[in-house]
Amino acid sequence: MVLDLLLIGLVITLYPLPVMAFVLVLSAPGGVRKGLAFILAWLACLVAVIAGVLLFTGGQPPAPRSPSSTAALLAKLALGLGLVLYGERRRRLRSTSGPPGPVPAPSRMDQVTWRSAAGFAVLLQPWGMVAAAAATVVEADLSHGASYLALMGFCVLATASLLAMELYAVFAPEQALRVLTGLRSWMSGHQDQAVVVACLFLGFWVASRALIELTG
Repeated sequence: MVLDLLLIGLVITLYPLPVMAFVLVLSAPGGVRKGLAFILAWLACLVAVIAGVLLFTGGQPPAPRSPSSTAALLAKLALGLGLVLYGERRRRLRSTSGPPGPVPAPSRMDQVTWRSAAGFAVLLQPWGMVAAAAATVVEADLSHGASYLALMGFCVLATASLLAMELYAVFAPEQALRVLTGLRSWMSGHQDQAVVVACLFLGFWVASRALIELTG
């Protein structure tokens, strides 16, 4: 469980779409405060999903080969295959549409409020990946401290890129705006490749792990 959660958290934190949106939030007037709202809403989603799973399981993993355990593994398998199919679909669309055109200059979201920034965090959560994490959290055993550390590590890791950009904007605002705007421009030209790689890699990993446990 620990390795799976940390890997899912790493892919989530590197997923390009929320990162690009967060850069736009930071570029808006009062971007640091709005970025904080984005981060808090992002974290709230992760915590709510984990809490919901733990409430359902009572903090105890289902017995091996039980109907509940099998259902969780089948859910992981389905989610992994879904990520693979989505990544392959994006890859095929990209190959048929050709290389991306010129990347437009980054825009500023001058009208964004802290409420809309929080809403963006909810909408841009990679929910398929979060669902895969939720199916993994079913295995958490809260009678062991390692499970608490794994869950906390997942939340922190899945938010790490946003936290790093927020701190950068706090301590070096002008430099951060230049660097992060350049980062967004670069990611705009490579987002399709990044989405395809992230979905295929994580999808194959989650599906294969579930299949091994189902047939082991």
